[in-house]
Amino acid sequence: MRIALIAHDELKDEMVAFVEAHADVLDDCELVTTGTTGKRIAEETGLVVNRQESGPYGGDLQIGAMIANDDIDGVVFLRDPLTAQAHEPDISALLRVCDVKDVPLATNVASGEMIVEGLLGRDSLD
Repeated sequence: MRIALIAHDELKDEMVAFVEAHADVLDDCELVTTGTTGKRIAEETGLVVNRQESGPYGGDLQIGAMIANDDIDGVVFLRDPLTAQAHEPDISALLRVCDVKDVPLATNVASGEMIVEGLLGRDSLD
């Protein structure tokens, strides 16, 4: 199972906490991340990640291409809805390709829990 993990700057702490909470099942997955998010996850959890570029430098587009090629099974993208992003067109493209390719997409921790439960077969209340 290949899962993409992306988090805007203000939500990177939440992403690390999310990954730590589910490290036992995520350790069995191939994790694809954008640059800084992946660096934090690897350093703080010890999990192996396949880091792409940082979002503003094309990382969202790289992950979007993987989705378009059917190489990603699910996405947890902790988005900051209150802060404008310079690379908003890239973010929109990534969200759109998830819809087009019918790839499960979580944009907050609550829906991320559903990805863990649904795709990875783990009850988040364990």
